[in-house]
Amino acid sequence: MKSVNLMRIYVLFVGISGCFSVLFGAWFAHAGQGLPESVQFRLMNAQQYQFIHTLALLSVIALYRYHPSKWLFASASCFFVGILFFSGSLYIKTFLGFAAIGKITPLGGMLLALGWLLTIFVSNKLFNKERIQ
Repeated sequence: MKSVNLMRIYVLFVGISGCFSVLFGAWFAHAGQGLPESVQFRLMNAQQYQFIHTLALLSVIALYRYHPSKWLFASASCFFVGILFFSGSLYIKTFLGFAAIGKITPLGGMLLALGWLLTIFVSNKLFNKERIQ
């Protein structure tokens, strides 16, 4: 699949993930307060990481639109899969009781971190001296 087509999917995902983050945060602030403390902590982490990394994914997509780069594409892909694996596995583990899926949570966290690190490789290209002047 071409990177442009995947970026379109990523933009769609940003809309869905951002909306879900807001709605889930609102639900959690009201109805979720009756849950056990350990469950609340897990869900707060999942929601917070989802929201922050959805915004990071949106930023990388915007940069990619004007400065296509294999590093930005790889970063966007890491954020996309990382959100699904990290937050998604925590939601599934909590709401569906499928504990085995928790094994992919650390992989999701590593992909989120890698998404940030991959942006390092475009910094020189975007902000070299000739471009700024």
